[in-house]
Amino acid sequence: MLRRELFILPFALQAQSPIALTGLADLPPAPLELNAGPLSLLFEPGLGFARYIRFGEHEVLRGIYAAVRDKSWGTVAPKVTNLKTTTSPSGFQLDFDVACQEREIDFAWHGTITGETVGATATLRFDFAGEARSSFERNRVGFCVLHPLAECAGQPCRAEQADGKVVTGQFPALIAPNQPLLNLRALSHRLPDGSDVEVRFAGDIFEMEDHRNWTDGNYKTYCTPLAIPYPVLLAKGTRVEQSVTVKVTPRGTPAKPRSRAVVELTMGPDRAKLPSIGFGLAAAEQPLGARETAMLTGLKPAHLRVDLRCDLPSSNWRALLARAITEARGVNAGLEVALILSDAAEADLKAVVQAMGAVKPVRWLVFRAGETATNPVTLALARRYLLGPLTSGTNQYFTELNRERPDLAALDAVCYSLNPQVHAFDNASLVENLAPQGDTVRSARQFCGTKPLVITPVTLRPRFNPQQRGPEPPTPPGKLPSRIDHRQPTLFGAAWTLGSLKYLSEAGAASITYYETHGWGGVLMPGASPLPEVFHATPGMVFPLFHVFADVAEFAGGSGQALLTESPLEVIGWQLALGARRRTLVANLTARPRIVRVPAAKQVAIRTLDDRSFLMATTQPDRFRRPSRTVTTTEATIELPLGPYAVATLDLA
Repeated sequence: MLRRELFILPFALQAQSPIALTGLADLPPAPLELNAGPLSLLFEPGLGFARYIRFGEHEVLRGIYAAVRDKSWGTVAPKVTNLKTTTSPSGFQLDFDVACQEREIDFAWHGTITGETVGATATLRFDFAGEARSSFERNRVGFCVLHPLAECAGQPCRAEQADGKVVTGQFPALIAPNQPLLNLRALSHRLPDGSDVEVRFAGDIFEMEDHRNWTDGNYKTYCTPLAIPYPVLLAKGTRVEQSVTVKVTPRGTPAKPRSRAVVELTMGPDRAKLPSIGFGLAAAEQPLGARETAMLTGLKPAHLRVDLRCDLPSSNWRALLARAITEARGVNAGLEVALILSDAAEADLKAVVQAMGAVKPVRWLVFRAGETATNPVTLALARRYLLGPLTSGTNQYFTELNRERPDLAALDAVCYSLNPQVHAFDNASLVENLAPQGDTVRSARQFCGTKPLVITPVTLRPRFNPQQRGPEPPTPPGKLPSRIDHRQPTLFGAAWTLGSLKYLSEAGAASITYYETHGWGGVLMPGASPLPEVFHATPGMVFPLFHVFADVAEFAGGSGQALLTESPLEVIGWQLALGARRRTLVANLTARPRIVRVPAAKQVAIRTLDDRSFLMATTQPDRFRRPSRTVTTTEATIELPLGPYAVATLDLA
């Protein structure tokens, strides 16, 4: 019989620096929980974000927030002050001030959120009143309303347009390439229990986009139609005022939210073949020693991706290719060669083929400067010169592939890249943006037929801004480059990486390229961090996400099976299989300790990557990866305590 006290005793986590969790010295302030009868929400005081708006047990909206977005669609971070909360038996009111300041942009606004339940009807109103304190070009200033996927996908809705006309529509099941609803003044839908939800907008015209195009976990209804030319000069002194009002009319008594002291994982129905997994060539030319080379080799990378920028006169792509060939050989990997061709594409192709010599890549990725998705003319030219699998689609996001569908006859495989931070940057949003990665694969399958889907690369931050107008702004002194995330060497980075692998693999991705081999965008740090005060990595450090890849690499050629849960924003699970071997990987996606009930076997060997084992895992990885404690049980499940952003590895026998 399992000694249950091993798994259900209260947590006794040793206090460690929050830097191990998320890379910051302080965790974000805890959200405020506000209630008005059966209506509830969480308010993020650091973001001015109303999140997880629920009526009883059902999610009405994923969130409401106001955004200031510059001429290149960059989001200006808000600074919230003067937060005041008033509550009463029937509701609440929240008031706060926000300053959005970056370079030439200075915009200030006041927010008021009120919630009340009168009789059976619940109402939530969010008011926004702002003023430009400088003149600047903007693409958007005002509200974004997020609709939840689980409650809405595939469901009908009613849209009231700006002229008062009411039309019927639907929240898309597969990812819609273009806006499913335009010219909105109000939007209504029904909850699973029959309750009616109306969301009414004032102060601008709104429209909806399928946010999963960028792997955001929602549908977004936003202000200012994209058909109106942008950017627009917002003159100093200009005022912007908007409101969003949410009304819920119940059918019967709403069910109370269920409290889960234990999150239960159960086996899903299907298994999927594990994809081939590779890494990007490191941007920094930090030399790899024998230790780092051996560790990277142990991850069994299928390939290294190298980007050859033939379109940039300053690009020394030949030297980059030579380094890539050397490093790929050193870790027993093939090459994934991404070509960004110039206007002189034919000359580029001849030069690259000559430079490659006898080296045959795993695949060619073919793109051309100025093309968001590679056109058939470019592909036909590439086919004349390149031997080996030809892959293309877009070097940008799934949305470009979805809107400019590829010429399948010219391709051996289809590709796109992804990252979780096109629109939002907080920990909770990055977690929400995990499951939609699988949605991109399933949606691409509908128009790519049986062509293999290659996701390359996956990064935590955008590699570049495809909407950038003019040169990229310089990196301020002491700040990380825009492509680098402070969470790369943290427990959060490991938990997020497990989620990405799980969802992309379950959906049927054939190949995935992650991050870089080493450096601050990689899986380990052979040298010193260039900015140790903001990117907390020590020389020789192995990042926690290295161990996720190592756990999966030991099952290369095998399969994965989903573990299902009613709390996918809190805990995820994935079981790997190779022959008779079984391994379960579980991650806590929150900053709170959780207890998870996991399918078991007669014997379970458990290793946990958390704040207690962080130091050993990052400085003595071989010791950390040795067999850990083993539990014998006759029960079908075990209860496993997981600290914040912890990842547990369970080998079943």
